[in-house]
Amino acid sequence: MIKYSFVIPVKEINEYIRESVPIISEIKRDDFEILIYPDKSNQEEWPKARQIATGPGGPAMKRNMAIRDAQGEILVFLDDDAFPQNNFLEILDKNFLNNNITAVGGPAITPENDGFWQKVSGAVFLSKLAGGYPERYVPTGKKKSIDDWPSVNLSIRKDNFAQINGFNSSYWPGEDTKLCLDLVNKTEGKILYDPELIAYHHRRQGLLKHLKQVGNYGLHRGFFAKKFPKTSRKLMYFIPSFFLLFVVIGGIVSLFSNILLGLYIIGWTIYFLSYIKIISDIKKYEKNPLIILNSLYYILFTHLCYGLKFIQGFVFTKELKSKYR
Repeated sequence: MIKYSFVIPVKEINEYIRESVPIISEIKRDDFEILIYPDKSNQEEWPKARQIATGPGGPAMKRNMAIRDAQGEILVFLDDDAFPQNNFLEILDKNFLNNNITAVGGPAITPENDGFWQKVSGAVFLSKLAGGYPERYVPTGKKKSIDDWPSVNLSIRKDNFAQINGFNSSYWPGEDTKLCLDLVNKTEGKILYDPELIAYHHRRQGLLKHLKQVGNYGLHRGFFAKKFPKTSRKLMYFIPSFFLLFVVIGGIVSLFSNILLGLYIIGWTIYFLSYIKIISDIKKYEKNPLIILNSLYYILFTHLCYGLKFIQGFVFTKELKSKYR
């Protein structure tokens, strides 16, 4: 009997898939399958895995096909550049014994084999003051109920997934936020965070790719803060935008007053003093001083980019549709 269905959307079979699927296949159990959804299938095969061609489409559309195709009771959603720790299914076994649990999410850790700049990108998210939710990137804290979790490492009961008609393919990224909102509002179950449910997730290579990803997150979170305030209109999501406004407007008005210039300098001093805490947080997980050093200017650009795109989404975007719809 199939209990778990790993669901992996991908544009085409790539080197990440060639890494992750064999790792999943080596799990010493017989109660799971692996569903890979490329635009076009090829002849490559792996144990317990099926390629199912979808044609052009985004991750949300591809994941929704699991309602039709999956034989498992639990859908295990992973990104194509992610793979689970070897005790992953044992952790899920324990959590889904509780019938009140609808979904379980866990951290997505930067793999050891990632390159230097990928690890710099990952380090940005290791402090709450830098990236907001370090529990999404390292195993920290205790089990708790949550209302939002990224689909890079999110497992859901198939019946509940079908009940809410899966992901809303109008949004990408952000489709996982809408999914979790629907799970919370339309089912009687809970979403659980378990720090022991570990997957490994490759990071973006280089500053520009990192900022493009962060900008997409900011744009969608800003729009969601307007359209879906229940889970997205939270103060912490607005803070990078407040910081951006301080940098730009504060820099302009400080030119006309020594008092305002003094306040502007104090503001920057407070910001950079926060790096003491940020460095302390990052050092718990990352020991390479060069990675830590480079992450510091990544963090500054991350805050400014996210803040700008959040304002765009919250103020100026009337409708946001995924190009992969």
